[in-house]
Amino acid sequence: MISKMNRNPLHSKRMEIFRRAGLYLVTSQALSRGRATEEIVRMALAGGVRLVQLREKEMPLPQLSRLALKIRRMTRRAGALMIMNDRLDLALAVGTDGVHLGQEDLPVDLARKAAPDMIIGASSHSLPEALAAQKAGASYVNIGPLFPTKTKKWDKKYLGIRKMKQIASRIKIPFTVMGGIKEEHIPDLVRAGAKTIAVVTAVTADDDPKKAVQRILAQMRIQEQINHGDGGGTEKSLS
Repeated sequence: MISKMNRNPLHSKRMEIFRRAGLYLVTSQALSRGRATEEIVRMALAGGVRLVQLREKEMPLPQLSRLALKIRRMTRRAGALMIMNDRLDLALAVGTDGVHLGQEDLPVDLARKAAPDMIIGASSHSLPEALAAQKAGASYVNIGPLFPTKTKKWDKKYLGIRKMKQIASRIKIPFTVMGGIKEEHIPDLVRAGAKTIAVVTAVTADDDPKKAVQRILAQMRIQEQINHGDGGGTEKSLS
């Protein structure tokens, strides 16, 4: 399945942008301090975000559809990717670059058949789930939640960075990380090998989302330079 995706030119082009993006903004109007999602996305794009997931689980479909069209226009103008959370039907209708599927959503293999050139992300909370998503044709897997988070109900143990590394070491496709990630986590995450870091409130709840994006991207670049210069540095506080 991976080799077939690699032969799809549009999928490959989208994944090139995905791999370069670094920061992955996931929206939540409820966690944006009274600001509209389109306002947050506009500021984030101005700050350098090039990967946006529209995730508004409580929003009625007609309103979500209108918002999706707005975000699609904004991301296209900025040369950024747009990923639709959960809804492959809406992703296809709006023409997004991809869809992100949870464990209770449409199976990855069926989504891949319907959308061969789309980026298809899959949530994974364990190594078996990550390997299953990879086998089914996912473009990337998200590993999480790493830390306590307001965006997901979770009654199990949070994975933390050590578990993230264990899962990531066993898969061949790109991975993202998510779940309660704040700016102070960025150096340890990059040091541990995370290249695509998904955040919600670290941007959406900041006083200035544009500056928050710029700070996080700068931290990622600095740590990547350190990794490249010293072979990864000494790991610390990987709880």
